[in-house]
Amino acid sequence: MADELDLLRRANPVPSDDGRFHDRPLDQHAERRLNRLLHSGHPRRLRRWALSVGSAAAVGVVVLTLVLSGSATTPAVAEPRPLLLESGSTPVPLDRMAERAAADRSLRLRQGTHVQTWSLGMTSGPGARPPVTLPEERVIRWRADGSHTELVVATDPRHPGRPVITGADPVPRIVEDGHVLSRRTYPPSWSDAPPLATPPHDTTRLRAYLDELDRTGPLGTPELLDGVAELLDNWTLGSRENAALVRLLADAKDLRPAGAVTDRLGRPGQAYVYDDTTHDVRRMLILDPATGAVLGLEDTVTKGDAEVGVRAGDVMSYSAWMR
Repeated sequence: MADELDLLRRANPVPSDDGRFHDRPLDQHAERRLNRLLHSGHPRRLRRWALSVGSAAAVGVVVLTLVLSGSATTPAVAEPRPLLLESGSTPVPLDRMAERAAADRSLRLRQGTHVQTWSLGMTSGPGARPPVTLPEERVIRWRADGSHTELVVATDPRHPGRPVITGADPVPRIVEDGHVLSRRTYPPSWSDAPPLATPPHDTTRLRAYLDELDRTGPLGTPELLDGVAELLDNWTLGSRENAALVRLLADAKDLRPAGAVTDRLGRPGQAYVYDDTTHDVRRMLILDPATGAVLGLEDTVTKGDAEVGVRAGDVMSYSAWMR
């Protein structure tokens, strides 16, 4: 499996000059349906919290049975702790971060993504066990003819070489580090609707783009953060798109600067926090301090729920996007 991990680490999609591809179009409804099927393994972050308890319980019980039944090597199952802010660090306001992002010219937009994710598998009811973490790494590459490939691997960089639990199969199981969960190739397609449409690099149009991803209501901070995550699960942004995105984030008045932090891949970042009291979740967005690029998004439970076995401070999900 070392070859697969090496492929992930070296993944570098090469786009056309305008960052997108053209072929015979599907209608918008077909494209939206296709995109949701392609990314059904990564639902919106807050929707994870709203999963049916019965479904979560079924997954969690099987996973925990596997863990408790034993393995020659202990799998990497402990949930990650919330990221800690660096003591004494000075928070950088989003307005200032937007200025830094606007001054950067080092990054190029490309279609496709490389992302490491962690999410919780939970149980409920009498005898519920603590949640376990399901880590995955995903690379989506687009080709010049408009087709694309998707490679998903079970791996956890916090525990290199140790087995991990995967929930990708109908029955969750323990697999070796670097196990290929899926490898797919998709035929050429084209869409003028988000998230497959090329993201704009001015704030007004980008707001409309993200708003189109979620028609449930006004684009408030929770919807904005969900839209950012979905955008980054499809595109690796360039400097101009980063600048527009950070300016849009700066307009979200309840996204507060919190200070310096080191993300789960060891990268320095600046953290911005939103307290979602409706869903009892704290959402931490992490930006590259030099370019303004989004490095990660962490959702942490702020109010425990004994039924599903989560406590205040548990990390519900985390995504770390890479170039």
